[in-house]
Amino acid sequence: MATKKYGVNELREMFLSFFESKGHLRLPSFSLIPQNDASLLLINSGMAPMKPYFKGEVTPPRRRVCTCQKCIRTGDIDNIGHTARHGTYFEMLGNFSFGDYFKHEAIAWCWEFLTKVCGLEEDRLYPSIYENDDEAFEIWNKEIGIPADRIFRFGKEDNFWEHGSGPCGPCSEVYYDRGEKYGCGKPGCTVGCDCDRYMEIWNNVFSQFDNDGHGNYTDLVQKNIDTGMGLERLAVACQDVDSLFDVDTVMNITHKVTEITGAHYGMSHEKDVSLRVITDHIRASVFMISDGVLPSNEGRGYVLRRLLRRAARHGKLLGVDHPFLCDVVETVIHENEGHYPDLRERAAYITRVVRVEEENFARTIDGGMRIFSEMLAQHKENNESVFSGADAFKLYDTYGFPIDLTVEMAREEGMEVDLEAFRKLMQEQKVRAREARKALGDLGWAGIDFGQDIPETQFVGYDKNETEGTVLAIVAEDESRSEIAAGVEAIVVLDRTTMYAEMGGQVADHGTITGPDGVFEVTDVQKNKGGKFMHYGRVVSGTIKLGEACKIMIDPERRAAIRRAHTATHLLQAALLRVLGEHCHQAGSLVEPDHLRFDFTHFSAVTPEELVEIGNQVSEMVLRGEPVETMVLPIAEAQKLGATALFGEKYGETVRVVKMGEDSLEFCGGTHLDNTAKVGPFRILSEASVASGVRRIEAYTGKEVLRQTEQMSRLLLDIAHELKTTPKELMQRAHAMVSEVKELKQRLDAMKDKLFSGEIDRCLFAAREVGGLKVLTVMRNDIAPNDLRKMGDQIRDREPDAVAVLASTQGEKITLLAVCGKNAVGRGIKAGQLIKEVSAACGGSGGGKPDSAMGGGRDLLKLDDALAGVDDFVTTHLA
Repeated sequence: MATKKYGVNELREMFLSFFESKGHLRLPSFSLIPQNDASLLLINSGMAPMKPYFKGEVTPPRRRVCTCQKCIRTGDIDNIGHTARHGTYFEMLGNFSFGDYFKHEAIAWCWEFLTKVCGLEEDRLYPSIYENDDEAFEIWNKEIGIPADRIFRFGKEDNFWEHGSGPCGPCSEVYYDRGEKYGCGKPGCTVGCDCDRYMEIWNNVFSQFDNDGHGNYTDLVQKNIDTGMGLERLAVACQDVDSLFDVDTVMNITHKVTEITGAHYGMSHEKDVSLRVITDHIRASVFMISDGVLPSNEGRGYVLRRLLRRAARHGKLLGVDHPFLCDVVETVIHENEGHYPDLRERAAYITRVVRVEEENFARTIDGGMRIFSEMLAQHKENNESVFSGADAFKLYDTYGFPIDLTVEMAREEGMEVDLEAFRKLMQEQKVRAREARKALGDLGWAGIDFGQDIPETQFVGYDKNETEGTVLAIVAEDESRSEIAAGVEAIVVLDRTTMYAEMGGQVADHGTITGPDGVFEVTDVQKNKGGKFMHYGRVVSGTIKLGEACKIMIDPERRAAIRRAHTATHLLQAALLRVLGEHCHQAGSLVEPDHLRFDFTHFSAVTPEELVEIGNQVSEMVLRGEPVETMVLPIAEAQKLGATALFGEKYGETVRVVKMGEDSLEFCGGTHLDNTAKVGPFRILSEASVASGVRRIEAYTGKEVLRQTEQMSRLLLDIAHELKTTPKELMQRAHAMVSEVKELKQRLDAMKDKLFSGEIDRCLFAAREVGGLKVLTVMRNDIAPNDLRKMGDQIRDREPDAVAVLASTQGEKITLLAVCGKNAVGRGIKAGQLIKEVSAACGGSGGGKPDSAMGGGRDLLKLDDALAGVDDFVTTHLA
């Protein structure tokens, strides 16, 4: 144990300050959402965001850096709460060298920090090395002074880091002996044992080889250092506690959960597990939401949804029957805001996301639990030990019940879920979805790699409509061409262009590429990963040749309309922040010619009054005619100015900032007007929900508003003409017509009641006596279901002994109603049972309450026989 029980927040700062003193640049934690890395769903190690530096794709800001990286791992989620070592969210301390220092410094600083800074006893620390790494052995033994018998050599599985081909190398880990009470008691228990006594707290990776993918290793010219140490694990050692759940900041969260639930450690194993699950999952969820993840049914959004729902269910197991996780958010933020101030800035937003997800899940779990219980009872009735994959899939697909909860609850009942069958059904669903997407078509050819010999396309279209360039590549029908002729569809890549490629929600420009002998009409532009602008379109005349000079011209009217919509989008975001609050973060957008769609985080429908105020605010900003300025600034300077970044987005060292007077200041790479007044008229079309906690506003600008206004004016004139009035008096005329229709309906209903009353008198007079009850069957044509119900209600209420079945036919459709008076119900005749039999007899189904039930049928030829069976039903069911 350390000489002082340092807290988690102290240890983090101690580590970063220590490596700053060794010439390292301290970098902030990267977002949990990976940037430009499709191989990861969420950042799961300190090294993950550094991959571009190690691969040489991006130049690091300094050759020595250190970080404390937020990480999420969900591979062991089923073990959370059951073990002392598994956690979903953790922080990874790391120091990195990109071709600078190597083994000597890495090992020496590792030892210095653990023993001199943290104060851990030297005789409780044990290094391990790769079995053939004699260099690392010599450093530990000769330079650090660790006896040879305390240095452990392990094989590739434990002490060699590699992932396929590419940079790799041996590792040297440091283990901490927690004492005999954490051991397994076996005679050979030592470093490398699976028990909890010897805990790995630091891993030094020496990236010194290049693997060609076939087991051949060559020395790297640039040798790198990648280290990692779990902050919570270090705290376990320094604070001398049993598990990562017992370190100070984590335990304080558990105290809050205990306060809410009334459960505390030691009451039972099950309650201990629930407390740990809730603590771990809400901690992870708060950081994920802060970094821009929202609950959804796929990807990282599903990971978040799963964590929140799992935590909520364990709350129910502890007896909490109301949303409570949102009340723990403040404690998580309080424990971590010193190093992560953005948590405090987004506190209201995070709390709202958690609350909404809890409330939604409460509705899901109540319905899903009922269905699950019914399915479980059926399986047990059939003496089955396996919960069927079909049932699990139905729970997931129809009722939104998470498969992991189904698995967890089935295991609690001693059953396993047939996951193979479940996955097969899921795969079939995915195939259907994929085929549907395929039917819709795609851009095609978008993944073509044009090679590193072709430079990135230079975009020069911010301030000009046309330019001159050179054709660098042509692709048609999935193959490269040196020339294309009239009628051929193709992709053309240029060295420079004025046409904006689709990105950031803004659609692409259209236009023409005109060569010496032909014209290529562009209908779409996409930017690939290599920075090439791919101009999609077709040759409309002549030929276009590789290498020839050409003139690039955008469609200026389309560009102007896109600029109007994009500038209005920024004004709309400013208005949302003012009217609804600072929690409104952009969650997606689409900018088209004079049309925009803007998604934003908000947790209730925008009221009509708020929507009017938002529209008015945008229009006021337009009318002020503020200048629109663009600046390219270092990101730190842009942030100091207060520029708004897209939530969860990753930016480079310099950013483009768009400023609109005093109204809006945002990071943006799109095209804009030079003055807000040029947006012209602005009109909100709709507001709706698109996901849990995400709303969408659609709006029009400029000429589209004028076109719709003209269309609406013509429509008003046509309606006024049809109603023989003027547009000015149209509302008055509408009110008069509504009153007239209402009066006519009331008179019609009164006439129907009189007709029904007379009809009912005739029916009751003709009723048959069966066992002391009055039984009648009535068949009519074209009576609406509501009218049929009115007749039935009057028969039931007027005659307590009545048992009646009414049938109405409309074409081949049969509507059936059964009613029973209170005396008939008392004698055992139930309308719900009666309607089931009558409906089934004519090929249908039905059901309802004892005194009134509805059904239907499909076979008109069997209707007479079905009604004839009513007397027998009454006779056999009389009590």
